[in-house]
Amino acid sequence: MYYFDPTYFLVIIGAVICIAASSYMNSTFKKYARVRSRTGMTGADVAKKILSRAGIYDVTIEHVGGNLSDHYDPRRKTLRLSDAVYSSNSIAAIGVAAHECGHAIQHNIGYVPLKLRSALVPIANIGSRLGLPLVFIGLFLGLEFPIPGISRAVSLIDIGILIFAVAVLFQLITLPVEFNASTRALRTLGDNGLVGSDEITDCRHVLTAAALTYVAAAAASILQLLRLVMLSGNRRRRN
Repeated sequence: MYYFDPTYFLVIIGAVICIAASSYMNSTFKKYARVRSRTGMTGADVAKKILSRAGIYDVTIEHVGGNLSDHYDPRRKTLRLSDAVYSSNSIAAIGVAAHECGHAIQHNIGYVPLKLRSALVPIANIGSRLGLPLVFIGLFLGLEFPIPGISRAVSLIDIGILIFAVAVLFQLITLPVEFNASTRALRTLGDNGLVGSDEITDCRHVLTAAALTYVAAAAASILQLLRLVMLSGNRRRRN
């Protein structure tokens, strides 16, 4: 009976938003991957210069495989650049590399939202893996657990929703972290003369498209959480 529940439309809407954002990101990156920087510097070159000028000398830059698998690992102080970024001298590569350097700078100065996101990673991973299964097991089995001091028993559905909500919180905290990293990237590129003023605009297009994928992911997670709450409410009304 839950398989054809109308709340599936919320999941479909979330999926459409994510697909649209991902498609826009890929098309934008491909467009500016064909535009070469006038300086001729590669993504790795730009990353080295940005980190050096920020006074950061303990971050390692690595070349990793994959498509747009670029990321900064704060635990190992490692900035990893993908095939399309590390050795490419395109505007797209420079924008992405500068963005990841923005995360390294955040880590170096103790940017609070980044600290919060890092602290939530273990719980968010659990929530994204177990939240949905626990809710649906609870919907079918109706398991509840009495807790001293609480008038209403806590159901498996409640537990699933709670830990999934942590994963949603992680997505929301990710937004200011990503937007701030892009702002730092664009400012650093301009202030240090690593790209021209017109190239800054192109880099902004790339980073805006990338940011939209995080907005879409957050929106999809919120819609999924809303669906779980609605399913839980519907079950209580039937009982």
